Amino acid sequence: MNCNLTPENFSLEKTSIWSFPDRGSWATHTNKYRGNWSPYIPRNLIIRYSNEGDSVLDQFVGSGTTLVEAKLLNRNAFGVDINPDAIKLCKSAVNFDYSSKSHIGIRKGNAQKLSFLSTESIDLIATHPPYADIIKYSEGLANDLSQYPINKFIEEMKPVAAEAFRVLKRGKICAFLIGDVRQKGTLYPLGFELMNIFMNAGFSLKEIVIKEQHNCIGTKKWRSKINDFLLLAHEYLYIMKKT
Repeated sequence: MNCNLTPENFSLEKTSIWSFPDRGSWATHTNKYRGNWSPYIPRNLIIRYSNEGDSVLDQFVGSGTTLVEAKLLNRNAFGVDINPDAIKLCKSAVNFDYSSKSHIGIRKGNAQKLSFLSTESIDLIATHPPYADIIKYSEGLANDLSQYPINKFIEEMKPVAAEAFRVLKRGKICAFLIGDVRQKGTLYPLGFELMNIFMNAGFSLKEIVIKEQHNCIGTKKWRSKINDFLLLAHEYLYIMKKT
């Protein structure tokens, strides 16, 4: 664990373009879990859109980045993941010595069925779903959305959006990070697809943040070549409101 529990010289983002060349390594944050988001993202979301003592949900909790920030910022938090390996990593990540008033709950579960959460019980959702099957986080695990090709993934995200809408309180924020994908020369606008899914579930669109990508494995592979396509160097952070 890093001895620093907060980032140095942190300030809230004030524009619709976010860029974190230094992804952040305070507390227990690392980049060892492939595809996890920079802790600067949930920190910005939690500070801007919630208060101390509020309840934060990450239903694709992965290695626990969101929950670590919730603990540091004195929010209660629930982390859910279908993958038991991710649950182990998450429990380890939040197990650090810090005088926090928060309660952290972690459980293996399905983002499509959050039956353990009451309707309108969550103050903020901050999550980072898989990008279809671009990174597979398990081998044949049932209901693991990272196993699904793009079209199947899009369909399976519809009940995820419906559950997010159900558990979130009125007037509160649901934010998720997603990127587009390219397969066999074709670009699939996964970000726009999920934006529409969440809007069809009842959310209104508050903000679209363009988050610049850094140090991607695929980018390093193609950067030195002349290609007939542009390298994807951004993701979308959709900030939705339940009105």
